[in-house]
Amino acid sequence: MSRSIKTRSRRQFLQSSTVAAASSLAIPHFVSASTLGLAGAVAPSDRIVVGGIGIGRRGTYDLGCFLEQDDVQFVAVADVKQSQREAIKARVDAHHNNTDCDTYRDYREVLSREDIDAVLIATGPNWHATAACAAARAGKDIYCEKPCTKNIAQSLQLAETMRRTGVVFQAGTQRRNLPHFEFACMLARTGRLGKLHTVHAQPRGMKAEMSGWLPPQEQPPVDVIDWNTYLGPAAYRPYNEKFLDGFNFEKGGGLVGGGVLEWGSHCVDLCQWAARADSTAAITYSPPENARLTAEYPSGVKLVIRDDGWLPLGSCPVRFEGDEGWIETGDSGKFILSSPELLAGREIEEIGGYPATFHVRDFLDCCRTRSEPRASAEAACYAHITCHAANVALYLGRQVTLDPTTYEFVNDDEANRLRGEALREPYRI
Repeated sequence: MSRSIKTRSRRQFLQSSTVAAASSLAIPHFVSASTLGLAGAVAPSDRIVVGGIGIGRRGTYDLGCFLEQDDVQFVAVADVKQSQREAIKARVDAHHNNTDCDTYRDYREVLSREDIDAVLIATGPNWHATAACAAARAGKDIYCEKPCTKNIAQSLQLAETMRRTGVVFQAGTQRRNLPHFEFACMLARTGRLGKLHTVHAQPRGMKAEMSGWLPPQEQPPVDVIDWNTYLGPAAYRPYNEKFLDGFNFEKGGGLVGGGVLEWGSHCVDLCQWAARADSTAAITYSPPENARLTAEYPSGVKLVIRDDGWLPLGSCPVRFEGDEGWIETGDSGKFILSSPELLAGREIEEIGGYPATFHVRDFLDCCRTRSEPRASAEAACYAHITCHAANVALYLGRQVTLDPTTYEFVNDDEANRLRGEALREPYRI
């Protein structure tokens, strides 16, 4: 899978050395079936070689989904926390029955390896876009956890970098590859609900705040926790162990993303897929009222972001309404239709929760075919822009409007100051 043209990849080396060894040795020798790719095993020469960057709480789950795939060879992990480096190495080595997983404190050492085809990025959100763009420039395909970006400007930079480099990018919005969510979106996209007029998303929290500081604590040795690198492009602040929950650190840059970004990057993303809005964002955002915020896409479809009034269908619910019917679904794997006729005799597999296995498989298949995965960089870009702009409206408590060509706020300097942020050197994209 390596695309280097200067040197042979690990896969090419294995292919050529296997042939050479077979032809040059005159004595009998034995090679395992898995090495040769027999008995259903995938030969090393046809495996996708993967490295990890920042494999913490969510990343450990993602790693398990990758290791379930027979055509994946996980070979390296970079993490600023010594404990996580050691834990991931132990798990990977046990899975592969070897001691080959290398550990690094600096993610650039993973990106510099020519044998690595793809990377799993599951750092804190402050690093997602910066690490993803560095990986793209290194020619690596990317599975990146969400929220993928910290602000509107970074969302556009991410999409442009992926377009320019041509790598495969899959955002970790795994619900796009779950049957009931896919079915709901396809009903909306194909006109089965009639003319679509409203889509609903749950933010799980209608607030946006500025990210803060905590009292300084004694900083651990750099080999134990590399605090400076952990902060990365985020604004500097003194060490405090509570910040080490990378899953929640620096969502939304200067604005803490809250529920609108964390859950919106799933729910709003599904709404945009349903509304055929993967190449745009909502343009006008009305001031929040009664725990609801409304926005409108250029097509005229309305987006309602709300916490209340949902049917009991599990977390991350969405609802799509057309002039001839509606559907609502959530993480229970169940859905409710305005009419049973919309099912049209189909049987939709009911999968509760929100497993990422199908999403990881989609990514790996696209790495092989060089096609676009469900949660492409473009789709992630505009879904995140909608979430960021909603956060700005929430924070300012008033209506804001985006220019649909520049994605700057129209005649609104105060809102535009929240559109991006300065990144610490040397962590610019």
